[in-house]
Amino acid sequence: MLKYILFEVVVFLTNIVQCITGFAGTVLAMPFSIMLVGYDVARPILNVLGVGASLVIVAKEYKHINTKEFLKMAGVMLLGIIGGLYLKDLVAENEKVVYKTLGIIVIVFAVFSAIRFYSKKDSKPIPAGISFALLIISGVVHGMFVCGGPVLVTYASTKLKDNDEFRATVSAVWLVLNSIIMIQDIFGGVFVKSTLLLTFVSLAVLAAALAVGNLIFKKMSRNVFLQVTYILMFISGITLLIK
Repeated sequence: MLKYILFEVVVFLTNIVQCITGFAGTVLAMPFSIMLVGYDVARPILNVLGVGASLVIVAKEYKHINTKEFLKMAGVMLLGIIGGLYLKDLVAENEKVVYKTLGIIVIVFAVFSAIRFYSKKDSKPIPAGISFALLIISGVVHGMFVCGGPVLVTYASTKLKDNDEFRATVSAVWLVLNSIIMIQDIFGGVFVKSTLLLTFVSLAVLAAALAVGNLIFKKMSRNVFLQVTYILMFISGITLLIK
């Protein structure tokens, strides 16, 4: 019972961050969630929560969506997701591989994003080839772990300057891509009775987290939360590597 309570605490705290930044909720939640309830349970539930959080943000902020960038990000990432879903099946039975792989991914992009942020290079244009590669990699990571946010943000931070535009556009991308993954999970029989019950409880916790997150979003700078997010990402990645 304790592990499920702790799981909901993780859901609550990480989705406050998700609401504020438009990303990072799942990538922060996934390492701890895998350790608490396992990969097969954590991944589909966190994906559903990603759909819910994105739907709320998009419904309120749809006027701020950058349609051109949304179509580009969603379209290219979808190609990567197909590969990610295939790789997911290959590693799902080996928990150590899952832990190490996700840990390395989280640490690399936490460090890379932090370096770009603190060196003030996060606003500089990225070459077209690298941009395409980042979106593909983001899709692969998202297909495997539903947490391609850190990679996407590396790209999006140079394209979306306004806080509202950033949050709305990135959330729209997650809404589309997470919905596709959710449908695949439903038809794949992932949602057994126990997982379904935990999903409904988590959705209630998500609602509370979004309410708190929206209040904070109106008062706090996104830059502050990006800095906190990079630190938490690094810590969570280290935790996975030493597990």
